[in-house]
Amino acid sequence: MYDTILVPVDGSDAANRATEHAISLASTFDADLHALYVVDTRRYGSSALRDSEAILEDLEQTGQSVLEDVVQRADVDVTTEMRRGRPHEEIDGYADEIDADLIVLGNRGLGAPAGGEIGSVAERVVRFAGRPVITA
Repeated sequence: MYDTILVPVDGSDAANRATEHAISLASTFDADLHALYVVDTRRYGSSALRDSEAILEDLEQTGQSVLEDVVQRADVDVTTEMRRGRPHEEIDGYADEIDADLIVLGNRGLGAPAGGEIGSVAERVVRFAGRPVITA
C-alpha cells in the first residue's frame, strides 16, 4: 500500500506522535521511511538569518539532533534530510522528489498556539499536498 513514507519532524510532541505512527506504518508495509527537518527561515526572517551563520548553525544542530532521535527510535532504515525554507513548501517539494506515497506529520508544531486547532504548517500541507496526509 505504501512504498515511501515521509515524516516531517520538529521535535514537538505532535511530531513525535507522527514519528511513531510513521515508523509503525513503514514497518508494517516494509516501506522506505524519510525524516525531514526544515529550518524555518520565515520564522526568524530571511534577512536576519542571512547575516548570522551562527544562528543557522545552531538551528541546524537542533535539527540534526531531532533527526538522529528518529533514526534511533526506528526499527526500520531511515533516510534523513535537512532543508532551509518555508516548512510547508519544503515538505511538499521533498515529498515530490522522493515520490512519497504518504506524509505523516504532527497536527501542531513548536510554533503553534495551544488548543485544538491544527497548526498552520500542517493545515497548508493537508491543503496543498498532492498525496495522502495523516496528522497525529
